[in-house]
Amino acid sequence: MPLDRPEVWPGSGEDLCYLAGDWRILQLVRGHRWSLDDLVTAWCAAQQSAPPALIADLGCGIGAVLLLLAWRFPSARCVGVEAQPVSVALARRSLAWNGAERRCEVRLGDLRDRALTPEGPLYDLVTGTPPYLPPGTASEPLRPQQAPCHIEQHGGIEAYCNAAAWLLAPGGHFVACHAAAQISRVEAAASAAGLAIESRRNVVPRDGKAPLFCVYVMRHAAEVSGTTVHAPLVVRDARGQRTAEFRTLRSEMGMPPWGPRAPMVNG
Repeated sequence: MPLDRPEVWPGSGEDLCYLAGDWRILQLVRGHRWSLDDLVTAWCAAQQSAPPALIADLGCGIGAVLLLLAWRFPSARCVGVEAQPVSVALARRSLAWNGAERRCEVRLGDLRDRALTPEGPLYDLVTGTPPYLPPGTASEPLRPQQAPCHIEQHGGIEAYCNAAAWLLAPGGHFVACHAAAQISRVEAAASAAGLAIESRRNVVPRDGKAPLFCVYVMRHAAEVSGTTVHAPLVVRDARGQRTAEFRTLRSEMGMPPWGPRAPMVNG
């Protein structure tokens, strides 16, 4: 805990929230918050192979997926790319709070700009939680950070697939989530980028409900012989209780079984 670094503690309108293990994440009280899609994407990414040496998170926002994977793989070097300065600042401070700034960084800029990642195809693992809605298809949220997290202001799944294809080392995995109803769009985006979907899995918020989103695992197309469709991950049963599988997921990602801990709030 960085008692000697007051700049990484929450300022006015911010809170410091429980994330994983003894790690915390800074968020705006009335801004974009980390959520279920971040958690499940990070968990699916962590299942893919031997511990990755290099991880990239595209459109990393406040750094939830980046932080979760950095916590899970303490020897990995991690790079996030994010276009919103306020989110970059929060993510960098969270990395510093958790003592990970020497092996993790967040680069400010558009993920479509390859000048941000000139190192190219070195990454064992690439992740992304893109927005789902093309511009003009929905009203834009007015709270800070939220519009680019919902509306494709800096590209949609197509841009994420292109950027991932640029970064993936041979044998590497790209793990991303997208709306459950847009499977054909994700398939087309992967194919156009030279990737193929190795597996996909719907995430159901409560037993009996429609899927909320889908998590995809992609690789370079030449490395994929077919797509495995896993049984849905059901978060809560019909009574509203966490399922055994979701409790296991939380445990594997360093979370207590009983729920989130209260944040430290300033302002």
